[in-house]
Amino acid sequence: MVPMDKLDQIVRRLEFLEAKLSAGAAPAEIAALSREYADLKPVVAEIGAYRQALDDLAEAEAMLADPEMRALAEDELPILKARIPEMEARLRVALLPRDAADARPAILEIRPGTGGEEAALFAGDLLRMYQKYAETQGWRFELLEFSATELGGVKEAMARIEGEGVFARLKFESGVHRVQRVPETEAGGRIHTSAATVAVLPEAEEVEIDIPAADIRIDTMRSSGAGGQHVNTTDSAVRITHLPTGIVVTSSEKSQHQNRANAMAVLRARLYDLERSRADTERAADRKAQVGSGDRSERIRTYNFPQGRMTDHRINLTLYALPQIMAGDLGDIIDALVAHDQAAKLAEMEA
Repeated sequence: MVPMDKLDQIVRRLEFLEAKLSAGAAPAEIAALSREYADLKPVVAEIGAYRQALDDLAEAEAMLADPEMRALAEDELPILKARIPEMEARLRVALLPRDAADARPAILEIRPGTGGEEAALFAGDLLRMYQKYAETQGWRFELLEFSATELGGVKEAMARIEGEGVFARLKFESGVHRVQRVPETEAGGRIHTSAATVAVLPEAEEVEIDIPAADIRIDTMRSSGAGGQHVNTTDSAVRITHLPTGIVVTSSEKSQHQNRANAMAVLRARLYDLERSRADTERAADRKAQVGSGDRSERIRTYNFPQGRMTDHRINLTLYALPQIMAGDLGDIIDALVAHDQAAKLAEMEA
């Protein structure tokens, strides 16, 4: 049974938000209040439907005592008794503690791992995979930093992805992605294993992460394109070093002003992620057992090209649809990871 007092609290919270927004909230509050309202509105609709179903069940059970209404009640009762547990399950998921970062844009970082040039080529494949997935979701994909190898692989790539539920959907992608295939650079036809690392960070707002000017060092450098092409005549690339943590962020697009803004956005995201990781570690001793641990050193997935399969090692999911997956069809994988995470949280709450 879903706790009714908790449902009452949610309904009252939505009513408060409606009143606050109607009365004219302060400009600084409007965005946060609107996001919370949008999150709660479908939940309150579920609560209304659930309460109506309980009322209908009670009414149908009462009708059993009326000979004229008994047949109708006997028809309705099995339907209601089947629907109510499904509605309770949806509500239990809706009542799970929400990750405050789920609705945020995300910073995607991809780098080659072990495997030399083949790892760099695979990193490029992953970048295209996520870009195509973003397109299918109607998200905005903005490349912030891109450094290529001579053969067209990726030395480092960073992108900002904006849209509905971006971080909620992509946060389970952080980790080591392993590939098994015959490299384009291998003439002997032998299968090689290489890897690339993916990090997905929630974007932080300036008011949340205050970075004092004394804590950073900003250097400007001369930008260049792939292979030394299109060298800028001005020092437009920006490198920002966060002195307390040693985090270094670079951006090398054409505009120095935009580079500085991009680099600061990535730095804020990394510092915000650092704080989230510390808080998660303190809050949950068994965090590593959860799908969303965010451990960048964890091997999370293998892409086996000769067999056309993808295996996610965290949930033992294997799909023989590798061409579609590399073309951005990640829906089934992400749905399974979200469901697994929700099941683990439900089990933890019920325990």
